[in-house]
Amino acid sequence: MDEHAPSDPVPPSEAADTPGRGLSRRGALAGIAAVGGISAVNVGAFAWAGGWFTPDSLSSGTFVDRFEQVYGRHSGFRRNHAKGLSASGTFVSNGAGAALSAATVFRTGSTPVTARFSLSGGMPMAADQNGTVRGLALLFHLDGREQWRTAMVNIPVFLDRVPRGFYDRMLATEPVAATGKPDPAKLAAFLAKYPETERAMAVVARTTPSNGFANSPFNGLNAFRFTDAAGATTPVRWSLLPEDPFAAGTHAAGRDYLFDALIERLAHGPARWRMVVTVAQPGDPTNDATRAWPADRRQVEVGTLSIDAVATEAPDNARDVNFDPTVLPTGIDLSDDPLLAARSSVYARSYQRRTREPHTPSAVEAPEAHRAQ
Repeated sequence: MDEHAPSDPVPPSEAADTPGRGLSRRGALAGIAAVGGISAVNVGAFAWAGGWFTPDSLSSGTFVDRFEQVYGRHSGFRRNHAKGLSASGTFVSNGAGAALSAATVFRTGSTPVTARFSLSGGMPMAADQNGTVRGLALLFHLDGREQWRTAMVNIPVFLDRVPRGFYDRMLATEPVAATGKPDPAKLAAFLAKYPETERAMAVVARTTPSNGFANSPFNGLNAFRFTDAAGATTPVRWSLLPEDPFAAGTHAAGRDYLFDALIERLAHGPARWRMVVTVAQPGDPTNDATRAWPADRRQVEVGTLSIDAVATEAPDNARDVNFDPTVLPTGIDLSDDPLLAARSSVYARSYQRRTREPHTPSAVEAPEAHRAQ
């Protein structure tokens, strides 16, 4: 959970308008934007301060404490997806999404994007591994006073249905010193309590990752609701499908080989992904991110994301963005997925902590010469 996406299945050796509230989420975001500094706004704090995150008596602080317990505390870094690289680019809409959502991002035209590539886990200096869950988080800079933020991963399903499951899994899958692997008894007890996680782990285990970021798909695993100009609402999920061809294996050795390969790839031109929206049918679960929707569901290609530059994480780029997935424009709303409010709350707490700490240099550097031409 934390500021991108799920942790690895086995660890390696951030609400929409709410009726009755005096301050809506979009209204709060717009008000802060008017003051300035919107890229660093801790919008998820509204979820936490408003008490929206109370599943099983967990608190955002308790959640972040668990990350620090498992991965250690690394000042200035995200508590999950700590290792990352800032990026920028453009989303070009083909107009097809306007039939599903009134969000301005889906009107024909282009929208500037701030992005971040990352690897799951709370250790910013960890060596890259192909099997580590990869993240791609986006901030769409829309016209007016709205934004859209989304955090996606390269696995096909989320490993947890409820926040408590995520919290318990972090400890159950923590390697023990003697073997470098999780304690079998502790893991078995966890999986017996959360059989949906065991099924999701099996799905992920059958999915071969690509050999890099640029040819990897990225999936928004939570369901959301699109509302069109006429007021009709449809449950959806979205994915980014790469134009670069799939290849398995490993690029090369080296601690940062996945990030190095991305930097080198962008030196030769932009990397592109097609955004595809999957439309649910009645009965498809919107409150369980561990379950994929059937493969025959209607899919609508709504545009293309182009990433044309990367940069070492630093002030004023993706380093200081809280990619809270509940920051949504008009036309996109939350579903009943219980993970969403929890993500917002935990992202906020992590953001509060890391922005008050001294920042150390990122493990991943992007030389000026390696930007896309």
